[in-house]
Amino acid sequence: MDAVPLDDRGLLLGDGVFETLLWARGALVLAPAHAERMAQGAAALGLPAPGLDAFVGAAIEAVRTAGLADARAAVRVTLTAGSGGRGLDRPERPRPRLFATAAAAAAPIGPATLHVAAVRRNDASPASRLKTLAYLDNVLARREALAAGADEALMLNTRGEVACAAAANLFWIKDGALITPAAETGRLDGIMARQVIGAAGALGLEVTQGAFGFEAVATADGLFLTNSLIGARAARLKGASAYGPHPIVARLAAEIGAFV
Repeated sequence: MDAVPLDDRGLLLGDGVFETLLWARGALVLAPAHAERMAQGAAALGLPAPGLDAFVGAAIEAVRTAGLADARAAVRVTLTAGSGGRGLDRPERPRPRLFATAAAAAAPIGPATLHVAAVRRNDASPASRLKTLAYLDNVLARREALAAGADEALMLNTRGEVACAAAANLFWIKDGALITPAAETGRLDGIMARQVIGAAGALGLEVTQGAFGFEAVATADGLFLTNSLIGARAARLKGASAYGPHPIVARLAAEIGAFV
């Protein structure tokens, strides 16, 4: 990969989008879905999007360059608004810059411990529903969680509703039903979250998406996180009694096991 120039708008302003996908068993996992979400994010930002071939080509080249073809790896594909323009204003015809990197990524072991972060998810911002390069709130939330002795941050939105984790979607089980925050809470439309919702439907499980206060999570029968690198990972709130193995979480994890 060529060096990113100092006038790149992604570097200076967070002007761009990215995707993180899994490389496992010698192949990219759910690459078309990730490429489509990048295209949707680019369109929302008013940027031309790379085609599927360019997206996949950049990702595979990153894996090969990193020497990870036979490993389990996290692949990040980044699209910036390119160079040019003064201040906030882009050039009349932006020329986006696409590049990818890869790093080894071991599968998670055991449940994740969650800390409720003071940093709030800005549900009023269009960026909350996109994987933009401006991820500082998530960085700060994760840092706060690690400092508190947890693995991940649980983020509430500006209305005090449960939104997501710093780098994952959040699901919980209550009375045999699967529950997750709706898009209006400011959570990302997760690729693996879609797979879980689809698997739940195939298993005949009721799925509810809505706005819920923290008490809904605190009184859940089971809790888990999803993203493209961890699949479905059981979780618990820091300081709370550990949830026992929940059969619904195990069934869903088994259903999406082919992806992770």
